[in-house]
Amino acid sequence: MTVRQNWGEDLLYYHDGQGRLCSIPAAWTDHVPADPVVVISAGRSPFRLQDLIELGRLIQALQQEAGEACRQEVSHA
Repeated sequence: MTVRQNWGEDLLYYHDGQGRLCSIPAAWTDHVPADPVVVISAGRSPFRLQDLIELGRLIQALQQEAGEACRQEVSHA
C-alpha cells in the first residue's frame, strides 16, 4: 500500500484481487492517524462531515448518470 496526495487529499493506493491499482481516501482507513474531530467526539460519529458531503455528491452523480443512460436506451429503442 502507498499513500499519496492527489487533488488535495491523501489517497491510499492498493492492488485488488485481480491486480488492478485502486485507491480510496486514506481518511476512510486506519492507515493514517485518526481525525482529531473523531477522537474528540468519542465515537459518537464514525463519519466526518466532509466525507458525508462528498458521498452525497457521488451518489447524486451516479443517479444522474443512471438516469441519462436510461433516457439514452429509451431514445434508441
